[in-house]
Amino acid sequence: MKYADVVIDNKTDSTDQPYTYACGEHQVQPGSKVYVPFARSRNLREGYVLSVSEEVPERFRLKLRNIDHVDEEVCLTEECIRTAIWMRSRYVCRYIDAIRCFTPAGKKRVRAAASEEDLISRSFAEDDPQIAELTREQAEALEKIAQAIDRREHIRFLLYGVTGSGKTEVYIRAVERTIGQGRTAIVLVPEISLTPQMIERFSAVFGEEQIAIVHSRMTQTKRYEQWQRIRSGQVRIVIGARSAVFAPLEDLGLIVIDEEHESTYKSDFTPKYDAIEVALKRLADRANRGVLLLGSATPSVATFSRAADGIYQLLPMRSRYNEMELPEVTVVDMRTELREGNRSMLSRTMVSQMQEQLDAGRQVMLLQNRRGYSTFVSCRECGHVAVCPECGLSLTYHRTNRKLVCHYCGHEEEIPQVCPECGSRYIRYFGSGTEKVEETVRELFPEFVTDRIDLDSVSRKGELNRRLKAFGKGQTNILIGTQMIAKGLDFRNVGMVGIVAADLSLNIPDYRSPERTFQLITQAAGRAGRGSIRGKVVIQTYNPEHYAIGFSAAQNYDGFFAEELEFRRLMSYPPFSDMIQVLITAKSFEEASEGAKSWHDRLKQRLPAEQRQNVFMPQQAYLSKIRDIYRFSLVIRCPKGKRKDYSEMLRALKDEDMQSRVKYLAVVDINPYSFA
Repeated sequence: MKYADVVIDNKTDSTDQPYTYACGEHQVQPGSKVYVPFARSRNLREGYVLSVSEEVPERFRLKLRNIDHVDEEVCLTEECIRTAIWMRSRYVCRYIDAIRCFTPAGKKRVRAAASEEDLISRSFAEDDPQIAELTREQAEALEKIAQAIDRREHIRFLLYGVTGSGKTEVYIRAVERTIGQGRTAIVLVPEISLTPQMIERFSAVFGEEQIAIVHSRMTQTKRYEQWQRIRSGQVRIVIGARSAVFAPLEDLGLIVIDEEHESTYKSDFTPKYDAIEVALKRLADRANRGVLLLGSATPSVATFSRAADGIYQLLPMRSRYNEMELPEVTVVDMRTELREGNRSMLSRTMVSQMQEQLDAGRQVMLLQNRRGYSTFVSCRECGHVAVCPECGLSLTYHRTNRKLVCHYCGHEEEIPQVCPECGSRYIRYFGSGTEKVEETVRELFPEFVTDRIDLDSVSRKGELNRRLKAFGKGQTNILIGTQMIAKGLDFRNVGMVGIVAADLSLNIPDYRSPERTFQLITQAAGRAGRGSIRGKVVIQTYNPEHYAIGFSAAQNYDGFFAEELEFRRLMSYPPFSDMIQVLITAKSFEEASEGAKSWHDRLKQRLPAEQRQNVFMPQQAYLSKIRDIYRFSLVIRCPKGKRKDYSEMLRALKDEDMQSRVKYLAVVDINPYSFA
């Protein structure tokens, strides 16, 4: 007789453990989906097998119930199960939450399968033929990657290539090398908007029948069909956004993560995983031993630091493929515009440069980034922004108590009536969205076609592709958008990119704000001049002296990295630590508050005296109440090398909560991309 340890598909902490069942006549293995009796319910429950053994203690045998039946259509690999078990420990989540990442969404379709036309979006970009010859830098990078693939070594590469240097071609040839050995590959992109272009490039080389697509905007039925194609071995290549890292491929030889610096690779939902970490775990598994290839023109500070430490092998590509110079960048001081009587959101330089490009038959892209939730308080006379005296981070305006609050340490202060720097009364809540930019542009350039891409404008199915296709064909002259248009897209007729308000990302209350600003500006600038004419970029800011603005204007990543790394070192921010948020939620304010205080006190009790200052006082989350649920935030700074210890401590507290049947929920997020 064989016995299986089964995780029940039940989203409660109280059942977050394996339950042992007798297999009977059923053939099961780790990863099998089974149906079992559970507790006192008359209905069978779904579950997944973690492990199978030949023996159990004698005293348990008579009490064990049998597996009722096995779902023959759904079975995960043993490597998927090992990764899910690791995720539970790494991200302090439930077994089933981690396992569900690998399972198919939706149900099997009764009608005939969808055609490839349903699954693969057609071209919306200009013709982009496969590159016939590699540049010297491309060839050198590919040679090192190919050697690792051929030797079936688990090696991690960082392809550090400027915008337009031809990173995608290196990805394609690395995948070609991998599947040529009979192995499989995953290609991740940070935004769904980039998926169609990547699919088009890969389909031209490998054919659509070899490729599966995975992203959240597909219907559940289509996602189920794609999962079955992957699991059955019909496809060798999976392309998609963050969740594609869980594609149940076997003999995984390569995972490519394009624009690795993007925050979208970190999940906002439970389990709060990092796709790069999951990719590393899967590739290091004994069943795979594959190559990780990260690519970016603006690598994250943490990633580039790891490359400097030798954890990643650095593959630099510092020249554009077409040998065109990087765009010419102009920084406009909006304080000067204000003093000289221009109260418009667009500077005179921005408007004149747009007119010049449009008259020449070229297209314009305008970026107005509204990512995040914060409104910061700024002086329009001198550019001063209220910052926390303890953390050096911008303060967030809270409407409920009309206070400026730091979301890291809880510091509070009154809203200034006059600027503490210059005494001006021009204190404003800074920010205007893409719709206002669109309205302004239409008034200034009525003879040109203007369009907008943001989450509001592309909510309908197919709308994003339609708008990108129109821009790619030249039917749209001016494209306004959020960060959705700032990266990865390849349009050859874009003569100019304008950054309407660089300060929006610069003043998000997060230690990564300078890094995000540098990346966003540099990536957006890279959309200009990808054809035969050098592009132009205009950056509007109230803080032109900030190092993130200066280095991005000079397109000097090395200078920015050195400056930012020193700041992180002084403040003990990542990569010199891990930042952990525990979000406490409850149906009443008192329960949430008491839960947060309980976690704070118990954490301090467990830590040695010299580390207790790493636990900050709990505070109301910025979004303190959502749908009648109250939210408190507790931030912890974990010293470098202590992550495993801290994770085990957090797991122990969750187990205590489960035993005590508390009335709040605690969710752990390690290195979150926003402290909401």
